[in-house]
Amino acid sequence: MRLKVVLHMLGVLIIFIGIFELFPLLWSIFYQEEEAIVFLVCILITLGAGCFLKRLGKYAENITLKESFAFVTLGWVLAGIFGSFPFYFAGIFTNYVDAFFESMSGFTTTGATVIEDIEKLGHGILIWRSMTQWLGGMGIIALFVAVLPRLGGGTFYLFRAEIPGPVKEKIVPRIAETAKILWGIYLFISLAQFIMLLLSGLSVFDSFNHTFTTMATGGFSTRNESIAAFNNPFTEGVIIAFMFMAGVNFSLYYALFRGNIKSIFQDYEFRFYLSFLAVTGLIVSIILFLYTYDSIFDSIRYGFFQVVSITTTTGFATDDFNEWPPFLRGVLFFLKFMGGCGGSTGGSIKQIRIIVAAKLCFREVYRIIHPRAVIPVRLGNKSISENVAMNIAGFVLFYILIFVVSSLLMTSFGLELVSAFSAVAATLGNVGPGLDLVGPLETYAPIPSPGKILLSFLMLVGRLEIFTVMVLLLGLIPKSWFPSNR
Repeated sequence: MRLKVVLHMLGVLIIFIGIFELFPLLWSIFYQEEEAIVFLVCILITLGAGCFLKRLGKYAENITLKESFAFVTLGWVLAGIFGSFPFYFAGIFTNYVDAFFESMSGFTTTGATVIEDIEKLGHGILIWRSMTQWLGGMGIIALFVAVLPRLGGGTFYLFRAEIPGPVKEKIVPRIAETAKILWGIYLFISLAQFIMLLLSGLSVFDSFNHTFTTMATGGFSTRNESIAAFNNPFTEGVIIAFMFMAGVNFSLYYALFRGNIKSIFQDYEFRFYLSFLAVTGLIVSIILFLYTYDSIFDSIRYGFFQVVSITTTTGFATDDFNEWPPFLRGVLFFLKFMGGCGGSTGGSIKQIRIIVAAKLCFREVYRIIHPRAVIPVRLGNKSISENVAMNIAGFVLFYILIFVVSSLLMTSFGLELVSAFSAVAATLGNVGPGLDLVGPLETYAPIPSPGKILLSFLMLVGRLEIFTVMVLLLGLIPKSWFPSNR
């Protein structure tokens, strides 16, 4: 692996982050906030560090697979580090671990926060907090690929290492063009949501923030009580619609823009996603009507919002679901493992992996009865290759293993079982709110620093879908540690 090539790309990425910090700087200047000086200092530090790494490194038109995985993983870590500077230097946190946690939660679109009074923050800080999610939603590396000169075949490796989902679809033959199209669609839908939120009665500032965090399925809000603070059914309806849209495979929007409407409803994963949300939302709404709310309207309003919010891993809240019946709390806990469609901005396991994993289980049961049967895994009219099916099975098993081990580790930091397991599910799945100690109206502030470091790592692992990070970590282990094939 050529270290200088990786350093050059990391330098350019850090420069990007410094440039994007100009946007919150303008908000701080407009509102005459002291944080303007903080942002100016952070921009200078970030740009300086980026230029230093760029000069230290070496440009290459082609990059290898190892270099791609190293760049993507280290790029996200450095984004978290440099993105934390405004939080830390503004005095919001006295503990740097908290600042890093907040920044990593933003870039990975997790939405878990350690800020106990969000409404005291300045406009510039809030905008930056939301922007980290918007940048991380479609992917900072995808943006890097879209705007940077050609990197030859290496662009595919970068794309594959960051884009979510088991199948990395190229909308057009060139990866750079695919990245541009995806970011263009992302920007277009974001603009549409911004306009709709303005029409719903939100201010320009709140509309900007909640557009950034909805389209990224991030869940950061400008209010302590999240979306519940607005108490506006129209606003909630707009956010439900765009959370749903953010959870759809973005390649389907490209097909839609090209006039191929049928392809959306022919997509097996999309049909499952739509049906799953409808059925689950209906069940939750009925139970809420029977045990919690007197009004059918309120039951549907809060039930469907929370189901869509948790399933898409957005994490907004319109009610304190910590107070819901135990069965519904259990339902919401398991929804954290679903996620949106592959190729969406949603986190967690993803709908397509859940479908394929379930079909693999049923296939193995059928094979016990019919040992000679050859049964391909199918999604509608399409067969899934055995390689993809095994990749999905490995991912799901790895995901569960990381979840269980990390949950047990969190209990060693003093968390009781429900809080520990839900905190890990919420961070590994990039959901945000958990249950009990880390519920929708609570924060992660009480968790000790070692626990926050672990959860920050889980956010990164979840956003890069495990394998990207693990490939880099395994590359650091001496080959002599691995069993020989001879």
